[in-house]
Amino acid sequence: MELPPSHFPASRAAALAAAYLCYRRGGPSRGLALRGVRRARREDIADVGHKYHLELVLEDVLAKDTTVNCTAEVLYHLGNQNTAPDVQFTLEGELRTTAEADNLFYNRIKSLDKELVAENIPDSQGNVSPAMEPVHLLAWVASGYVIWQNSTENTKLQLAQIKRVKQVKRSDEYLEFDYLVLLHEMVSQEIIPWQMTVLWHPQHGVQVTQHGCQPQHSLE
Repeated sequence: MELPPSHFPASRAAALAAAYLCYRRGGPSRGLALRGVRRARREDIADVGHKYHLELVLEDVLAKDTTVNCTAEVLYHLGNQNTAPDVQFTLEGELRTTAEADNLFYNRIKSLDKELVAENIPDSQGNVSPAMEPVHLLAWVASGYVIWQNSTENTKLQLAQIKRVKQVKRSDEYLEFDYLVLLHEMVSQEIIPWQMTVLWHPQHGVQVTQHGCQPQHSLE
């Protein structure tokens, strides 16, 4: 069944696909965001669920004139709220290379005298300082994993703000950050505090090793 690209279920599936793709291909020097939905179709698979076939345009958040086309399939499983949707994607074209910027960030954090601590990114005016941009993008990418794991056909989650971030000292080569973020659920307009522990290394990408919804009073 063809759907108008602006159709709410299609736009929710597209936002989920973009979040997943950002998690798989993003990092502290590259975030991907949904620019638009070109085409959407829904397939109802008996006893399994709804599969959305999507044609998307994604933008590089640090180079907004750089877009990439993508086809994606999102399968929401019937009735099982605890199963993450299945997401498949194919990118058409190349993403810009980030190796140099990644290594600069990695070496800067590794050379700090004491662990990085920050809060309220972006600030109340919506600003992110250049020094915090990679820390913000890392949260954006990691939240893609959380969004993928916790989305249903009736939700649309996105990162609103980093409330707190604290670097965790490690003895190996990875960087580790403990984030408390706010996720905005666009359907219910709820703001949800979420904790996530994120590992990153320029060669190995982003891993979310633990995450969980937090009580509202965790924001105090």
